[in-house]
Amino acid sequence: MNRKKRSFNFILGTVLLALTLIPALIGLVWTPYDPESMDVANKLAHVSIRHIYGCDNFGRDVFSRIMSGSGITLLIAIGTVACGSIIGTIIGAFTGYFGGMVDTAIMRINDVALAFPSILLALVIISLMGSGKYQVMFALGIAFIPSYARIVRGEYKRIKNLDYVKSAKLAGAGDLRIMFVHILPNTKAVLLSSVMIGFNNAILAEAGLSFLGIGVQPPDASLGRMLSEAQAYLFTNPGYAMFPGITIVMIILGFSLLSKEIG
Repeated sequence: MNRKKRSFNFILGTVLLALTLIPALIGLVWTPYDPESMDVANKLAHVSIRHIYGCDNFGRDVFSRIMSGSGITLLIAIGTVACGSIIGTIIGAFTGYFGGMVDTAIMRINDVALAFPSILLALVIISLMGSGKYQVMFALGIAFIPSYARIVRGEYKRIKNLDYVKSAKLAGAGDLRIMFVHILPNTKAVLLSSVMIGFNNAILAEAGLSFLGIGVQPPDASLGRMLSEAQAYLFTNPGYAMFPGITIVMIILGFSLLSKEIG
């Protein structure tokens, strides 16, 4: 029964991500309508055959904007997780493997950073750098480093005293080879699960920042920005806010289900 449940979760997570991420990837190169093309005659138009998700307050096709905005949100999430996981893995590997005073000093700084929510750290960085999709990607990437560093450090401290690592040392393997050839592959289960969770957090953080108006800026679309623009039209055209919101929920649920399977 447990195996059937795990299989169902994996299939459901894969389907949800396919339904959202495939249109997002297509939206990077093609959309049914120009996401920025305004048509006053279709202002706040409801769902129809021509506009399957309706139109926004400028007459722009909502489905096309979701395709384009999901692609931008996805790219920001990829850049965020790549920055946070790569730098965090390097820091965690060195501190966990070598230990000592450097480990203690870096981890104290890491603990201070972890005491603040990642979105709050990102807000501070964005306030210094300005808003925009690249600034959001950089700010969230920096904010995500401490969590990955802590996770990887714990894995390295657990693994470095295992017999196969001691055997590699006796065979004359250097520290860097042991760290990144012998130990790192054995952390992949934890890392992959953390990366999946990281995608969730990055998408939510980007949506929150863009909703507040300090993330992705016009003319670029993003799911969070669309929600922000749609809040004034919840009663006149609920689909304007509903479809971007459902897209976010589907992406988050998909990554959550897959992270449980990988973990």
